[in-house]
Amino acid sequence: MHDVEDRALPLYARTSSAADVLGVHGAAGLTHWKYLAGRGQLHGEWEAIEWASIPPGGLSGEHRHTRTEELYYVLAGEGEFLVNGEAVYASPGSLLLTGRGAVHGLRNLGPDSLDWLVIEVPVPDVAAVLRGARLGSAPRPYSAESRGLAMTALHDLSTSRSIDPSDVFTGPLTVIETIHIRGGGFQEFGVPGAEETLFVLSGSGWADSAGTRMPLSPGTAVTLPLGARVRIGADADADADADGLDLFHARMRVTAGGTA
Repeated sequence: MHDVEDRALPLYARTSSAADVLGVHGAAGLTHWKYLAGRGQLHGEWEAIEWASIPPGGLSGEHRHTRTEELYYVLAGEGEFLVNGEAVYASPGSLLLTGRGAVHGLRNLGPDSLDWLVIEVPVPDVAAVLRGARLGSAPRPYSAESRGLAMTALHDLSTSRSIDPSDVFTGPLTVIETIHIRGGGFQEFGVPGAEETLFVLSGSGWADSAGTRMPLSPGTAVTLPLGARVRIGADADADADADGLDLFHARMRVTAGGTA
């Protein structure tokens, strides 16, 4: 653990230069997609942290989750979540948690692009196999439903600001929230025994780690591997109504051995 903490630095990514992907989850049409961070770069049980966007009339096809739990957080646009055969209105701040066994998709109903953030996490028995456990020795497969939990949950982070994912998720993702940093202020991130990802929703600012300062603007992701620390600050703005920096934030617990 000490060696990891000594060399860990934040990972920075932007949504610019996204790839164009056709037929996502069997749907016709185009999706813009950007991988921001994931399992190959981190010690925790992340599958992927991604940004996606579909044009007006676009569809990210309905599909069933059999080995992962997934979070959709709407950043811009207007549409509907397709959840177990039902359509539910979605707009900026809408958050959908999808557990193992559930079906979800997303449709753009508005005149502009529909953009969303994705966090996908393998369920515990799949994560154990990915860590090298034999199938016979891995934890017994289970889903949110088999544990008496909801298979899906919908939240509005523009009002609730913070939610507990454990009503749906069975894995190690423990914090999902939005954070506001006032202009001229800052906040430090980097919790021992955890990894974190942050995504800039609005405003401008900076991230400072190990003496290096990076500018922040909407569409920037900052992901902290185990042991990494960062100070994030908001630029001062003369317009008090537009002052500050708004962030999406998620945290995953990680043990000393690099597994949750």
